[in-house]
Amino acid sequence: MLNHNNLNIIIADDEAPARNRLRTLLGDIPNTHVQAEAKNGKELLEMMNQAQTEQIVNIVLLDIRMPEMDGIETAQHLQKLTQPPAIIFTTAYDNYAIKAFEINAVDYLLKPIRLERLQTALQKARALLPSQLEKLSPLSPQRTHLSINERGRILLVPISDIIYLRAELKYITVRTAEREYLIEESLSHLEQEFSHIFTRLHRNCLVANAYILGYEKRQQDDHAEKQWVALLKHVPETIRVSRRQQHLIRQNAL
Repeated sequence: MLNHNNLNIIIADDEAPARNRLRTLLGDIPNTHVQAEAKNGKELLEMMNQAQTEQIVNIVLLDIRMPEMDGIETAQHLQKLTQPPAIIFTTAYDNYAIKAFEINAVDYLLKPIRLERLQTALQKARALLPSQLEKLSPLSPQRTHLSINERGRILLVPISDIIYLRAELKYITVRTAEREYLIEESLSHLEQEFSHIFTRLHRNCLVANAYILGYEKRQQDDHAEKQWVALLKHVPETIRVSRRQQHLIRQNAL
């Protein structure tokens, strides 16, 4: 539970009437300050990056259904901030989905939002646990971005820009045409989530199908025999294809 005398709040909702409604209600609640309004999850995350260096945001009132990035994915990215805010979801979801929020002890406000209900939610607002978000993920479409915590800021990398994901020790290297990033996620989990976008060419590497130019045999280091590698768009490096996955080469040749 938050113990701040003054609560700095950001409202995130793609509908202006809904944002106006919340701003009006908060105007009737002492010790609350609307710091900003966002129209979608990406805009909210940009604001939060700025807030980390200025004034701390205590609470985000977060709509679930928004374009570009929905509320549940946004909440996942927010957890990577150095000081993540407490999150209160605002939703017009049906009873089945609301039950998921209640079972997992997640604060939510059902639209149309009432003053008394908003006051109660603010009083008990708390930071979300990763396990709570994981259980809500079936209510959300597949992630559109991966988030990287870099020097206290959250960088969003579109899934469509990722060429490959390679496991190295406890980190995953995320490679785009411009640069590399490091994240702490499970390669197996990423493979399951994005199985229609990436193919596992090696036990430690997933490659985006859209960035595979083709395959050829090459001499790799000091190995005596040539090995199959995948040629990639936009980057000079190649990805070795394990023996177990060489059936993919035959399939592509057909």
